[in-house]
Amino acid sequence: MSSWGREAEPGIQGKAAGKIENSLNMTGKKNKNDYKFFVYILASQRNGTLYIGMTNNIINRSFQHKLKQDRKSFTAKYNTDKLVHYEFYQYVNDAIQREKELKRYKRQWKIELIEKGNPAWRDLFNDFE
Repeated sequence: MSSWGREAEPGIQGKAAGKIENSLNMTGKKNKNDYKFFVYILASQRNGTLYIGMTNNIINRSFQHKLKQDRKSFTAKYNTDKLVHYEFYQYVNDAIQREKELKRYKRQWKIELIEKGNPAWRDLFNDFE
């Protein structure tokens, strides 16, 4: 159990897709296919504009943000296309609840969350190769 009161895995660095599978299977816990929903934070730059979202396909959704498919969207307008944090969940209701929680938190708390797992504010999208 995480400190949020439900099973969650915070954003993983490295070759994330493989690490999700390996870290879960080696411990005898959930299979990566059991985790289908992601809550994520995008940033324009370090300490820049933040965007919080939820998806069932983090790779495709991140790529859509990078392509700026909807030129009128918040992420396109403020150039928030760097995936700086993500968490994954087995159940959609847990992901929705976490997304709402993150949106309620103050900006400084969100920055501390990002820096805890990604101090360099690297674009974690690049880990999904």
